[in-house]
Amino acid sequence: MTKYIAFLRGINVGGHKPVKMEELKKAFEAMGFKNVKTLLASGNVLFETPETDTDNLIKRIEEELENELGHEIGVLLRTIEEIQSLVDADPFKNIKVTPQTRFYVTFLSEKPESTLKIPYESIEKDIKIVQVSASEVCSFITLSPIRGTSDLMSVLEKEFGRKVTTRNWNTVTRILKG
Repeated sequence: MTKYIAFLRGINVGGHKPVKMEELKKAFEAMGFKNVKTLLASGNVLFETPETDTDNLIKRIEEELENELGHEIGVLLRTIEEIQSLVDADPFKNIKVTPQTRFYVTFLSEKPESTLKIPYESIEKDIKIVQVSASEVCSFITLSPIRGTSDLMSVLEKEFGRKVTTRNWNTVTRILKG
């Protein structure tokens, strides 16, 4: 059995595509997945399956969720081992943390075609992209009265497309405890 985490795109954000976690859990169990757990309301589902073809899994989950929940919901899959490797690498280890610092991981559905020079830093020096791989982007923002998380999300979507989903670093590390 392989342990996966499904990151669902765009549910329960600002009242859009509302999905109750209990409904989500039941939908994944109905697909035959084992040890299904949801983590937070942002659409993180831990599950196990003997299936290893992630493209087929993603397609199946997206189709079933649309049928069951009535919304088109994008799904990005990672194995628990992939998340463990990311956490072990600790891409933020050299970043000075302040109360305004927020770390994010943006999971990509396809290899990025970005031309940004990494590490990237905004002109204001408050948005930084510290790492880009074929499957994720690690970035952070220093919040201020003029800059917030939505500003970072705009930069990420502009550079890496809309078929991505972003999670706070704390959420990513919590997945391993799930």
